[in-house]
Amino acid sequence: MTEFRFLVSNPKMIHSCTMKHFRPISLLLLGLALPAIAADHMQPPVIEATKFPAVEIHEKEHVAIAVEPYDSKEKESIFHVDYLKYDVMPVRLIVTNMGDRPISLRDARILFETAAGDRIQAAEPDDINRMMNPRIHPSTIPIGPIPIKIKPKDNYKQIKEDFDTFEYGALAVEPHTTRAGFLFYDLTGVRNPLKGAHMYLRVLRDADGAELYSFEIPFDKYLQSKSGN
Repeated sequence: MTEFRFLVSNPKMIHSCTMKHFRPISLLLLGLALPAIAADHMQPPVIEATKFPAVEIHEKEHVAIAVEPYDSKEKESIFHVDYLKYDVMPVRLIVTNMGDRPISLRDARILFETAAGDRIQAAEPDDINRMMNPRIHPSTIPIGPIPIKIKPKDNYKQIKEDFDTFEYGALAVEPHTTRAGFLFYDLTGVRNPLKGAHMYLRVLRDADGAELYSFEIPFDKYLQSKSGN
């Protein structure tokens, strides 16, 4: 995604296994397992925003927007990378247009607002890769009499795969349609990041270009639903 960017008024500094020695039965079992593995890295089913706990509905504008944080190891297993380990929070954004005309998110500002009021823009693959690999260069360690250079693992390929598969990218939401995808937020240093926080959206427009009212969706609604369950 190139032209779709989320802006912020106060930016935050921001898997070769060899096949030899496998027996035919092993190959067969491996082949049977692959579809199940691939299925793990797929978008969740798209359902209307109104079905989620953390949702804000604008009845007059016929728009509902929901957010769902992927804040557990089990939920984020759909990704190739363990983002939570690096204080990156994947948040699923669900936008439902209940009206008869399209709405535009081309100019949308979609920010994670912490309980302290800091507004954080969604991270890009390069941002996350730098966090996970602060020094992408070989280091020398002694192994026997000869020093061996070991290069740290670069997760960029896996990160990019996740963004290509999961990132929210709909610039428009057609009438009576729901679009969904993920945004990834760097919450380094933020304790209990969801408590008291909001997803803040503004500069969404209707078919005539008029700006819709802003959305401010509290993550406490999501936390309360977890507590209730």
